[in-house]
Amino acid sequence: MEVEAGQPHEALFLVLPYLPLYELLATAQVCKSLRYAVHMDVLLYLDLAVQQPLSRRLSDDILIKFTRKAGGRLRALSLSGCFRITDDGLLRVVQENPLMEQLYLPDCTSLTPQGVENAVKILTSSDSNNLKRLKINGIYNLAKEHIQTLKSYLDQKNRGTTTSKSRGEVPLTEAAPIFFHDHANTIPMGGWQYCRSEVPSSNSIDVEVCPKCHQVRMVFDCPRQEVTCRECRGCIFCIPRCADCGICLQDAVAASSSEEEETEEAVCGDFLCFACWVRGKPKCRYCNRPYCRRHWKQQSTDLLHTSDGFLCGLCKYSEYKLLMGAD
Repeated sequence: MEVEAGQPHEALFLVLPYLPLYELLATAQVCKSLRYAVHMDVLLYLDLAVQQPLSRRLSDDILIKFTRKAGGRLRALSLSGCFRITDDGLLRVVQENPLMEQLYLPDCTSLTPQGVENAVKILTSSDSNNLKRLKINGIYNLAKEHIQTLKSYLDQKNRGTTTSKSRGEVPLTEAAPIFFHDHANTIPMGGWQYCRSEVPSSNSIDVEVCPKCHQVRMVFDCPRQEVTCRECRGCIFCIPRCADCGICLQDAVAASSSEEEETEEAVCGDFLCFACWVRGKPKCRYCNRPYCRRHWKQQSTDLLHTSDGFLCGLCKYSEYKLLMGAD
């Protein structure tokens, strides 16, 4: 007996906006009714977030095909690790969607600083511009001049600041602190809601010039209450930080506290402060090392749990090699 296809349940429309693009496309393959709902509902494509595993497959033509489903009303676009997207593809999307409020392009390595500048200039020069947030961490060859130009576009429109002609500088509002553990522990758990959570909302751009190495990277602050100096502020390459709590692990900075901070290495290779290392973390029953919070969430479903703990991936592989060698 064939069952006549009907309309999707009304509750489904409340769920669809929270799905990543990959799951949204998979839902469209279930039945004709769902395919119609996914492909014809413009509201599902107003905030578009592309993550793995679609990131490595997304090309300029495919991106334009998806963004056109918004009918020129795209509000937010997040392309995480989409290394096949070029300047031309981004420019076409921006020209067709001038109302974007947020543009996130982390690790889109085929984009150039000039291509990003052209896109931001279009989004901030039109009469109906709304661009407020920009993420470009991971794009190659970014320089101080590029950041100043991008900030001038964003700040002049969104904060009413003006360029100082005498000094050639743009007065900027004070940025909110960014903590390393908040950024590192953010894992893609859903759709656009994940993409909005990494950088404080008062920051118009996620990267700046590191005060230590003077390279354009994400600059993190120290969450210690007693530390007020700027010596502990820098990128992760200049100042190592605890992957769980984000405090600085640099000896010079740690010496300013009452006692020198001890550091421990997790199974995943990240560093943990001693307090986070002993704070109730499950540890491998062989090497007695834990995972950091981020990698524990990613690995916990694959670990071999027993009553006396778990077996980490490295020890599991070593045990497998011993067994194969014994045979």
